[in-house]
Amino acid sequence: MDIKSLSLLNFRNYSHLDIKFSNKLNIFIGNNAQGKTTLLESIYLLAISKSHKTSKDKDLIKFNESYSKVCTVLKKSDLELKLEIIISNQGKKVSINNVEKKKISEYIGTFNVVMFAPEDLDIVKRDPINRRKFLDIEIGQTSSIYIHNLNQYNKILKQRNEYLKSTQINKTIDFPYLDILTEQLAIYAEKILNKRIEFIKKLNVYANKIHEHISNYHEKLYLEYISSFSRDLSKLNLNQIIEVYKKNYNTDLLKGSTQMGIHRDDFRLFVNDIDVSIFGSQGQQRTTALAIKLSLIDFIKDETNFYPIVLLDDVLSELDDLRQSQLLDCIQEKVQTFVTTTNISGIKKEIIDKSDIFFIENGNIINKKEGGNFDKQ
Repeated sequence: MDIKSLSLLNFRNYSHLDIKFSNKLNIFIGNNAQGKTTLLESIYLLAISKSHKTSKDKDLIKFNESYSKVCTVLKKSDLELKLEIIISNQGKKVSINNVEKKKISEYIGTFNVVMFAPEDLDIVKRDPINRRKFLDIEIGQTSSIYIHNLNQYNKILKQRNEYLKSTQINKTIDFPYLDILTEQLAIYAEKILNKRIEFIKKLNVYANKIHEHISNYHEKLYLEYISSFSRDLSKLNLNQIIEVYKKNYNTDLLKGSTQMGIHRDDFRLFVNDIDVSIFGSQGQQRTTALAIKLSLIDFIKDETNFYPIVLLDDVLSELDDLRQSQLLDCIQEKVQTFVTTTNISGIKKEIIDKSDIFFIENGNIINKKEGGNFDKQ
């Protein structure tokens, strides 16, 4: 699967851009704040239907413009697909081959991306909410059922929390009604939990292999899912989940919200049996985050039969020259990759010779290097 072209109109600092890609490795080079990351953001948007930089779609519209449009032509096996997203004050429209999709779930999954950006270190270093977000986005890319189950869970969770708060005001409790909400919540909790556990198991295989390669075979990586229901995940079933919820009725009623569930779960990361989130060095945390994100390449391939597009946003500056080359060696033959950087001096010449290099300045491509030749834009 390859992106053949990308078109932007009124997107961030780009008034208009048409760009074509011919190689597996494409490098956007330029100083900071010139628009390199915006190009990767547009590709991510086309895959996920959301930006990785902002939760507000309107932020993507160029200042003083009324709408923004992002379009790509994607080659998938023998098919060419045109994907388009238009964002305006009226909302967001997505289409495939000029046919508008009424539901985002009908659009997501047309192609997949794996993005690594400096803020992805939050997966390792920050709060559990960052790791849950990672789980939901990455599993959701390959499973529309997971997205449905998660939406239903959040909907029932909101209803349950609203009811718990109301009991503090009304001073009355309808336990049969609370039982119904709890049992409905547990049904979706079990489905989401099982999918997450399956995902973590697969990631363990892929991520450790990549981590060993990047660390020059000095370190081993292991991920462990932490459920708020029980430490023994092998014995968890629907009835046990319902029982755990019911045992916590008093706490939930006192707090006015649901204190246990998949919305409070987490996973831990161990490097050589040490919790890297707490005790790992900056280098170990960076390598761990990179290995986890890159492990998604094989996960997505196994789930969809297609390799994803890989987006590396300013990642090379975080790695020494050896690890830069190890990283690009690891992925360049498998997948189409887009890289942003301010400097390519640490990348091996044979890798650069196989790459297209686009020089970005103030939202424009000022020239392009392809096979050693420079083309003015």
